Amino acid sequence: MKTLRERTIERWREHNPALDTSPMELVSQIKRISELLDHAVEPVYAAAGLSAADVELLVPLRYAGEGITAIRLAEHLGMSRAGVSKTLGRLEHRGLITRSPNPDDRRSALVCLTSTGIEAIDDVFPRELESHAMLLSALGPDRAGILQALQDLACTMETRIHRTENSTEHTAGSS
Repeated sequence: MKTLRERTIERWREHNPALDTSPMELVSQIKRISELLDHAVEPVYAAAGLSAADVELLVPLRYAGEGITAIRLAEHLGMSRAGVSKTLGRLEHRGLITRSPNPDDRRSALVCLTSTGIEAIDDVFPRELESHAMLLSALGPDRAGILQALQDLACTMETRIHRTENSTEHTAGSS
């Protein structure tokens, strides 16, 4: 039985034969893998009373060594500032992080884990890794090749995006 994704690609090909749907095939598999990884860790997060966004912010804070601004977290994680701010508010309310004035820039705050936050991430993160390892264990010797292919894909996409952004900036600057 075909998946909804497979049927969707097939229908687009039938109704728009001139349209190249090959990018859709690759993107579809990337999204599928991401959904499977998320699904595997949902029980881990739920047991700890955390969301994926919570964990995504707590992990880099664990060994940051010093406070990090919300803007820096957002940039580092590729998240929106509003999303980071909302998640930090929730984490602060639960006592997992603190925010203190940034001595270098009074307009921002430095975010640090509390001891409760450290305990939470020290409990959750190893279990998240176990869930992912279980999913990936069947790759065997193909793992290194798959990892290299994914790294190549990410680098190629980053290069294309940067090239497009630079081209757009150059075009806008010459107007």
